Amino acid sequence: MSLATYNDLLKEQVKDVYSAETQLVDALPAMIEAASHPDLKHAFQHHLKETHGHVERLRTASLELGFSTEGETCNAMAGLIAEAEEIINQTGQGDVKDAALIAAAQRVEHYEIAAYGTLCHLLSKTDNDQAKGLLLDTLAEEKSADATLNDLATGHDGKTNIVEGAATS
Repeated sequence: MSLATYNDLLKEQVKDVYSAETQLVDALPAMIEAASHPDLKHAFQHHLKETHGHVERLRTASLELGFSTEGETCNAMAGLIAEAEEIINQTGQGDVKDAALIAAAQRVEHYEIAAYGTLCHLLSKTDNDQAKGLLLDTLAEEKSADATLNDLATGHDGKTNIVEGAATS
């Protein structure tokens, strides 16, 4: 693929993020299964539902922009998921494993936040406000998912402190 124009870059980035999201749809059920804390399971389940929506938004935005979402593999997400799978396959105490799952999930969220931030910036160079609006919505959900994971880890939600529980167990 040539990157001669911002539109070329936008196409490549949309395809990459689409690949990342579809890989995550496949990976999240194993993370849900591996989590022991009910709040973490719920957070992963909620994000799986949101991620299905992210895939649909990317498809819609891609149609708005006039290109396909197919044809790219996101190697970064493949690597992040491989690291999460290593955690899933390890034995250990529930709280410690949950803390490791949160760390893996936050790495995924940070990647997605960076990717959607880039897409929104690139879309600001176009006049397609509908596509930009869709992806801004997704960016907000990714930031919210990251905040939820942080709250679960640190206890800032007022009830859960998975990492602290692991450290004191």
